[in-house]
Amino acid sequence: MSILIENVQFNNKEIDIYIEGNLISEIGDVNVEAEHVIDGKSKAAIPGLVNTHTHAAMTLLRSYADDMALQEWLSTKIWPVEANITKDDIYWGTKLACLEMIKSGTIMFNDMYYHGEIAAKAVKEMGIRGVLSEVFFDMFDETKGEKGKKKVIKGIEELKQFKSERVIPALGPHTIYTVSGEGLQWMREFADKHDLLMHFHLAESKKENEDFVKKQGMRPVPYLEKIGFLCENLVATHCVWLDKKDMEILARHKVKISHNPVSNMKLAVGAMLPYNDLISAGCHVSLGTDGCASNNNLDIFESMKFAALGQKMFTSDPTTLSASEVLKMATKSGAEALRTNGGEIAEGMLADILLLNLKDPAFTPNHNLISNIVYSANSSCVDTTICDGKILMRGRKVEGEDTILSKANEIAADLVQRSLNK
Repeated sequence: MSILIENVQFNNKEIDIYIEGNLISEIGDVNVEAEHVIDGKSKAAIPGLVNTHTHAAMTLLRSYADDMALQEWLSTKIWPVEANITKDDIYWGTKLACLEMIKSGTIMFNDMYYHGEIAAKAVKEMGIRGVLSEVFFDMFDETKGEKGKKKVIKGIEELKQFKSERVIPALGPHTIYTVSGEGLQWMREFADKHDLLMHFHLAESKKENEDFVKKQGMRPVPYLEKIGFLCENLVATHCVWLDKKDMEILARHKVKISHNPVSNMKLAVGAMLPYNDLISAGCHVSLGTDGCASNNNLDIFESMKFAALGQKMFTSDPTTLSASEVLKMATKSGAEALRTNGGEIAEGMLADILLLNLKDPAFTPNHNLISNIVYSANSSCVDTTICDGKILMRGRKVEGEDTILSKANEIAADLVQRSLNK
């Protein structure tokens, strides 16, 4: 497939962008014929957004359990429902998540949940990229651990069967309080052997850290270094409760950090990601939303604004985390964390492009496009979403969206009812 975007605003100029296959082939004054021609007048082109932490199918639990403390929320609401989740639930919940991400400009996401092979089916059908990991718990029980390992191995093989560059297998060890040291070491060895990303919750709450220190006599990050778990293929999410030594260790091992400001604020984890200190230490930071049960959306535009404003409030410094920095977190930094050739509009890069509607009030006046994107715009400003050289949304219309919305409503109601009846 070839696409020509004509007369679109990019880097303060009006240019053409030619896409051939799944790559950006030419940028400038392009004189070629294409199968699809898009009029870019009154639109701006930016890279597609990347979400480095999701639990996609949790769209089905949007608004189900709000205004609760983290551990109570997990133990009394979320885990009981998840105990009854089916493959059909995962399929429609992931389809809904992909629809929401397409409509809000996200072209790639890093997911940790259940039944990865079913999530992969939804991802392949919807046209975006998913780094998919089956969540792993062993609860410090050897029998559960062996069962979980077999499930992980089977899951990776199932994902490889899709033979799609947009379905990317990964590993999903849950947290330090649900996975033993032996389980984490096995994950690292398996990741190294098969060159896989790992997706892990780390230092999300103060209690998590305090409980671990009481149990192990040391903080989580030095412990993870001691057992050999930390590496450059690890995406660690949240990372709110870190000290300077923790940050130095994470930087030394080139661990990628996913900042989830909306979820952290909503669950009141008690602190803000120490962005300035992380950057000073040399850490790599991208942006995520978390799942819809704790956010309650997958809108990276919203997360960009919350990230920037949260840091300014936390540091009492309005210059902290500028609009250009946070946009990079949501694009290039995310693509780097997930090891893809994307995150920027340049010749030879993956054709993952958003067209923003400059006639929207959010861009009027448009003194500074990047400032408007971060501080003024929202997901409804995305007119066109292109991923891997395919047009997934044009004029805010996505094929099959009415069916997905209807079916997801039906499935979500049934899932909750099944759980209440148990």
